[in-house]
Amino acid sequence: MDVRQRDVTSTVTIEPVPFEQKGVLRRLLQFYLYDFSEIEPENVRMGEDGEFPYRYLDHYWAPDAGEERHPYFIHVDGELAGFALVRQVNGVFVMSEFFVMRRFRRTGAGSRAAEAVFRRHPGSWIVQEVAPNVAAQAFWRTVIGSVTGGEFTEEQSPGGITQRFVAGTR
Repeated sequence: MDVRQRDVTSTVTIEPVPFEQKGVLRRLLQFYLYDFSEIEPENVRMGEDGEFPYRYLDHYWAPDAGEERHPYFIHVDGELAGFALVRQVNGVFVMSEFFVMRRFRRTGAGSRAAEAVFRRHPGSWIVQEVAPNVAAQAFWRTVIGSVTGGEFTEEQSPGGITQRFVAGTR
């Protein structure tokens, strides 16, 4: 059993991903999608080229009309530790993808990174988790509850869980 503790002494930062670092983000997405292939094996499959496709990567530097996209690297004490992909549509922010490397999980780094993203983008938010990803559901309930003082709604559907809340007003 993993016994890592929350490390409040480490510095957790989020930094926008510049276009020149898109290849680094693409490689990190491979780890994320590999992990996700265990959760949704029917929907996340490796291509014939040995890579997991992510069709929206280019959209983070060339968003569709009417939306904004914000890619972030997560760093822990200056070391690359994951990413957050945020989009904004119709004035609502959506956490499209969020990933923390395994060695940084259960240390508090993910919570602190998510909180930093919410602070960077105050306003209405949606976070969704697929039904089989129970660990993500627990993570997001805790983080969103902390950020909002418990003021959020949660909807269940056959596909998963959706939380709706406003960040940055506390």
